[in-house]
Amino acid sequence: MVTLHPQYITDSAGQKLVVLSHLEFETLLEELDELEDIRLYDKVKTEDDGSRISLNDYLNKRKLKNV
Repeated sequence: MVTLHPQYITDSAGQKLVVLSHLEFETLLEELDELEDIRLYDKVKTEDDGSRISLNDYLNKRKLKNV
């Protein structure tokens, strides 16, 4: 978990804006990307029916598809 030190400013329209350091912002983006990967992995894992094909079969199917 990343520790953030946000600063808040208000723009001319009265909207509050959050300011983070570049390092905090990049770290936050990396954390979000990792979370997205975990969620995608969990989704795919629940949809896995257990069927597999060998690498050779896959490559042969791919070769036939590209001809």
